[in-house]
Amino acid sequence: METWVYFTLLAAFMQAVRTAGQKQLSGHLNAMATTAVRYLYALPFAIGYLVWIVDYRDIPIPELTESFVIYALIASVMQILGTACLVAAFKYRNFAVATSLSKTEAIQVAVVGAIVFSASLSLLGWLSVIIGVIGVLIVSKVRFTYADVFQNPGAGFGLASGLGLAITTLLIREASLALNTDLMVSAATALVFMIVTQSLISLIYIVVTDSKQLKTMVSQWRLCLFVGITSVLGSIGWFTGASYQNAAYVKALGQVEFFITLILTYRIFKEKISLREYLGMVLIIASVVILLLWA
Repeated sequence: METWVYFTLLAAFMQAVRTAGQKQLSGHLNAMATTAVRYLYALPFAIGYLVWIVDYRDIPIPELTESFVIYALIASVMQILGTACLVAAFKYRNFAVATSLSKTEAIQVAVVGAIVFSASLSLLGWLSVIIGVIGVLIVSKVRFTYADVFQNPGAGFGLASGLGLAITTLLIREASLALNTDLMVSAATALVFMIVTQSLISLIYIVVTDSKQLKTMVSQWRLCLFVGITSVLGSIGWFTGASYQNAAYVKALGQVEFFITLILTYRIFKEKISLREYLGMVLIIASVVILLLWA
């Protein structure tokens, strides 16, 4: 298999594990503090990874270009905004619908990438993305109604969240390619730059709005550390995968995260998998097979 496949699978698995940790952490911290943990506790490990990959690949840290800084800064803000939109969606009726609509990120990456960055997909590539998104929506077990989608403001926030995260992924790729160096090194450089930026933004926000959260972030250091480590491993996967391959393909393959989450839920909580969930899993697998073998 190609390099991007391994890194994307790493990202999908780690994101599923990190999400479980963040759910536990959200019982102790507010939404922004929980988000900040994934940056602040990940930063030392991200820097360590950059130092290691530079030495391993025997390539110096690249000089930051103007285009890189612009792409990376916008990507940093868009990721925070995407997360904020998802949190905002929770305040409205039927937030499950809003959350599920945020999972249309993969198809939004494909559409925005094709329109803005001329990153077109093959016909089978589009088929893979669409089948995967349908599979994810089926696995989410949400029943969509007219009122939920068109009369629920939360649905708009859900779609906005998916769009924000889609733009983030596309800009990560553009930032990495703008450095014109070894892709693993450029991905690691983009990762550290963005985590530093996001750490500063989130830390300033917390200090200004609710500084008491900082004490809890320290007292819950074990759980925070778990979230930080799994987050940085997942980010290494996403950043490197997107540097090597069209972002739409990376996100399409990344949808196996939901397959992994379902399996983890079954193994840990012994919950039965319904016929509908099996159908969604089959569609996700079909999407991956089409992507890897024919797209």
